[in-house]
Amino acid sequence: MNNGPDPRELEPDTKPGSDAPCVRWRAIQARIARAAAEAGRDLASVRLLAVSKTFGPGAVRDIAACGQAEFGENYLQEALGKQAALAGLPLVWHFIGPIQSNKTRSIAENFAWVHSVDRLKVAERLSAQRPPGLPPLQLCIEVNVSGEASKGGVAAAELPALADAVAKLPGLQLRGLMAIPAPTPDTGAQRAAFRQVRELFDGLRVRGHALDTLSMGMSADLEAAILEGATIVRVGTALFGERNYLG
Repeated sequence: MNNGPDPRELEPDTKPGSDAPCVRWRAIQARIARAAAEAGRDLASVRLLAVSKTFGPGAVRDIAACGQAEFGENYLQEALGKQAALAGLPLVWHFIGPIQSNKTRSIAENFAWVHSVDRLKVAERLSAQRPPGLPPLQLCIEVNVSGEASKGGVAAAELPALADAVAKLPGLQLRGLMAIPAPTPDTGAQRAAFRQVRELFDGLRVRGHALDTLSMGMSADLEAAILEGATIVRVGTALFGERNYLG
C-alpha cells in the first residue's frame, strides 16, 4: 500500500543557506501572535505544529534550524525515514494521518503524539504496543465535526463513550481533540465549526476528563481556530510551500 511519496524526491525549492524557511516560519509565528492577542490569550497557549508531509529531511532540518521542534507527519513510512535521517536533532514527532491497524505498532514505538484516533480498536492497539520504557503516548481523538464521509473522525454523539474508554487504557494519555472541518473561505463558518469542537472539548472536561489540547486550524484558517481556543495549529503549506505529490 502506498504510504506517500518518497521524501528524497520532494526536497524544498530553496538554495543552501537561504533564509526563506525562517522567513516563512517567522511569518506564521506572527500570524499566531496576532490571533492570540485578538483572542486575549497568552501566546504561550498556542503551539505551532509544522506539517512536513511530502517534504524531505532537508526541509525539516531547515525549519528546525529556525527554532521549530514539533513536526507532524501523515504517512508512516515517509515519517520513519525522516526520523532516521534526523535522529541527531531533538525533535518531537506527531502522527496526524489516518491510522491503519497494521501500522499501530510503528506509531506506538516512534511517535510522542498521535492526533487521529477515531475508534477504540486503534487506541487499544496503541496502548498494548507502546513500549514500557517510553512515556505515555499523548493522544487526541479526531472528531468529524462537518460530517464528511471522506474524512476520518468519530461522530459527536459517539465521542463521550470513546473518550471514556480511551482514558482507561494504559500507556496512553488522552489530551484532547483534533478536527479538520470542511474548508471554507468564510471566517464566520470557520469559527462556527471550531466552536463546535471546543464545545465538545468543554463537555468532556465537565464529564471529568483532564484535557488541555485542541488541535485545530491549518494554513488557511489558523486565526479562526485560535479565536475559538486552538492550542495546536497544524501548518504545512504556508510553512513549507505548495506540495508536489509525485506518482
